[in-house]
Amino acid sequence: MSQTVAVYGCNAYEKDKVRAALEQAIGEIGGLGAYMEPGRTVLIKVNLILGKKAERHATTHPVFVQALGEILRDFGMDVVLGDSPGGPFNQTALKYIYRATGMEEIAKESGFRLNENTGTIEVDHTNGKLMKKLTMTAMLKDVDYVVSACKLKTHSMMTFTGAAKNMFGTIPGTVKADYHVRMPEEETFANALLDICMAAHPVLSFMDAIVGMEGNGPTAGVPRAIGAVLASPDPCALDLVACGMIGLKPQQVPMLRLAIERGMLDPQEVVCKGDDPAGFLVPDFRMPDHLEHDLLRVKLPKWLADPISKMARAKVQFDPKRCVGCGVCAANCPPKALTMIRDQATGKARPSVDHKKCIRCFCCQELCPQEAVRVHESIIFKIANKL
Repeated sequence: MSQTVAVYGCNAYEKDKVRAALEQAIGEIGGLGAYMEPGRTVLIKVNLILGKKAERHATTHPVFVQALGEILRDFGMDVVLGDSPGGPFNQTALKYIYRATGMEEIAKESGFRLNENTGTIEVDHTNGKLMKKLTMTAMLKDVDYVVSACKLKTHSMMTFTGAAKNMFGTIPGTVKADYHVRMPEEETFANALLDICMAAHPVLSFMDAIVGMEGNGPTAGVPRAIGAVLASPDPCALDLVACGMIGLKPQQVPMLRLAIERGMLDPQEVVCKGDDPAGFLVPDFRMPDHLEHDLLRVKLPKWLADPISKMARAKVQFDPKRCVGCGVCAANCPPKALTMIRDQATGKARPSVDHKKCIRCFCCQELCPQEAVRVHESIIFKIANKL
């Protein structure tokens, strides 16, 4: 697989501008004809993690998706938009998310189809390091090609989420929780994500980095302008270049570090075309408030970083001013560490966490519609990260 990454500037969600940047990027990586045949069906695997409006920049922007979809459509492809967001994977939930994120509107305007297949398939994956068999969304069997259309964001568990992690959305919602429980450790889960990306096999990956999300991503962060679109046939190579644009080294990003160790990615072989990525550098791009796994392995040897990590685990906390007691966090907690308890004083239900059960997947923070979940970093980590 070519590790060429094309980068082009684009500073606004105006369809003509986005399309022009994407067309330039596609040209630099060999054109669509090098990866797919006209007359076939292509799934644009968008990032629709929650039903948030485009201006929150937690999801792939609808203008970006529309511009990309129309390029594919005009090439002769039957375009399908789809994702398996967090939470229940059923038609009611999908319809709400398609509508809230703007996908329903652009599909009508441009003649795309929205995936409504909520079934599952069992996939043999003999080349996987951990995942030799996978339960994946049946929408994969309905298409000939998969294209990743991701958003540049920070991620509380994985540090960064981009093209490769976007493929986690090919796992049905409830199965995601099972995978979290089975693989609670950061390194194990990162390896599983790489296996899932390999099994989903996106032929091309595109990144919406016009405006990304910094801070407590992937849903509770803050929008941050970057001004670029990226394209590559290699999702890990694309993520490597994107991370460099926000000041992250491969060692700080579990999926990239392991991709290099597994021979899936060679930073020396990554070739950038188009605009210079250094021109989009955002050196003060803010990471999640807690990143216990962020720099410890960079600053400390593994024999010291691991016991520190176990000794001072980060803990989730709930903002009583934001929490409305909806119960989404408890319903979607993979290890069932959260329960809703009625407050005797107010009569309202509030989440209570069993820290012994918590596996620090931070799905509660990721899926909270009110952004009421915070992750408290131990003073030990704060001291270690200042060393």
